[in-house]
Amino acid sequence: MLSSATAVSGAQAAENTGTQYDPGMISALATSLGVSKQAAADRLDREARQQNTLSALRDQGVPTDGAYFDATGDLVVNAENKQAVSRLERAGLQARTVRHGEDELSKIKAELDAAASKKTPTGVSAWEVDLASDTVTVKVNDSGEAATRAFLRKARAHGDAVRVVTGQREVVPQATIKPGAEMSFNGFVCSVGFGARDSAGRQFLVTAGHCIEDLPVLSYQGVRFAQGTDSRFASGTRSMDMGIARLDSGNSIATVVGTYGKAAEPSVAGSRRAASGATLCKSGRTTQWTCGRVNSYNVTVTYSDPNGGPSTVVTGLASSSVCTQGGDSGGAYISGNQAQGMTSGGPASQRCNGSVNAPGSSYFQPLDDALAHYGLTLNTA
Repeated sequence: MLSSATAVSGAQAAENTGTQYDPGMISALATSLGVSKQAAADRLDREARQQNTLSALRDQGVPTDGAYFDATGDLVVNAENKQAVSRLERAGLQARTVRHGEDELSKIKAELDAAASKKTPTGVSAWEVDLASDTVTVKVNDSGEAATRAFLRKARAHGDAVRVVTGQREVVPQATIKPGAEMSFNGFVCSVGFGARDSAGRQFLVTAGHCIEDLPVLSYQGVRFAQGTDSRFASGTRSMDMGIARLDSGNSIATVVGTYGKAAEPSVAGSRRAASGATLCKSGRTTQWTCGRVNSYNVTVTYSDPNGGPSTVVTGLASSSVCTQGGDSGGAYISGNQAQGMTSGGPASQRCNGSVNAPGSSYFQPLDDALAHYGLTLNTA
């Protein structure tokens, strides 16, 4: 049976540190950012204030076309006209007008997704809408394969709206063949994601789709606890990396995220999506507790098959600077107290060296998209 572990609640964290955030997370973020713990907490507060301000302005009809946090923690908003720029700046936000913007870039990326669904560009690691550079960024690991060359020709036809970055590494799903993991199935291991319930109150695990592609029985510490019920991942076929497993009676998923003793365990209060550039941490059975920032949303990745099978194009992911390795798949990402998603994959040869703030990169399946698709409600503390 899965049960809640000991956790520091938001109220306790506030009492101990003067902030609403878990002290362990503040410490990790402070180290990652190279600032004091107070400065790290202030940054989280500032990010939240800016996102709330932007949400209010959008509700008032101010036309925007995407937003992202820059390296200093300022929320930069793409405004559709000079009047919108003025409204945003009067509210204390940074605003700019751009040549392309999120809507146009998303359409270009959708065209590339459609092209990849016909023939997989194996040499392209990923492509994503990058709001900071106002481009669709295409990451290439090998441009020699015919389908890849055709894909790049289509991408470059969009001119300066597309940026091609070469010299990248292949990307693989991060389930690894290793026994004795926290979540095991058919000789493979992944990491436990978030718990959610349907309208009838039935309990589910929300996880990476490739972890439960064949809808296996899942075990925790050698004991069955769930059965895969749906996955949107299929090797060699255009996919999304989300899936769910129905929990066996008597089992539950805790509403705190485990940190393997590297920090106090943060409670899950919701699933509000963090903006690009926001800070976040991830829990997984291989690299345990690692932290970084959100890079982009609406990311498409080409996953290579480590066994030599066909590559798989996966859409709808997010990218981050959080370090992960094989076996972390399905593990939980959280920003502050808001659940963000589950590990999908990362560079094949990446090593995190057991450090919370090890530099790296990874892709995760946004949780809010998975909850919406399956009609589930996140379990919160």
